[in-house]
Amino acid sequence: MPQIDYAHLDRTVASLTEGEDDAVALMATLACELHHADDRFDWTGFYRVVAPGLLKIGPYQGGHGCLVIPFDRGVCGACARTGEVQIVADVDAFPGHIACASSTRSEIVLPVRDRSGALIAVLDIDSDRPDAFDTADAEGLARILDATFAR
Repeated sequence: MPQIDYAHLDRTVASLTEGEDDAVALMATLACELHHADDRFDWTGFYRVVAPGLLKIGPYQGGHGCLVIPFDRGVCGACARTGEVQIVADVDAFPGHIACASSTRSEIVLPVRDRSGALIAVLDIDSDRPDAFDTADAEGLARILDATFAR
């Protein structure tokens, strides 16, 4: 299912972010690279942890996103709350899904951790295709996030 060559993307992101430690700059670069790497990706971006139990939109590519998401709502909130990757084949079947865009059919959300292991954000990728993501995407994206933010 993945259309991305994750090994190539790993090298590209490492090259673009070498020496950078500002989280927002890293998020902006990664959102851009990921969004343009695969035509399944309709919205690609980060929601940053800004307070206990609260996410706020960060750098992204695509249409407008939700501005604020509490940990107790939606797919992003579930990822932030549990610290586990969320792969949702059909967002309409996900209890409490927040419809930021009516075109979204499926979604993958991954936790973003810093060097100390603290949750700093979630990476949210939406697709206008149903069942667009699988474990190969989760593994490839997790490797990139770890190499970018937890180094």
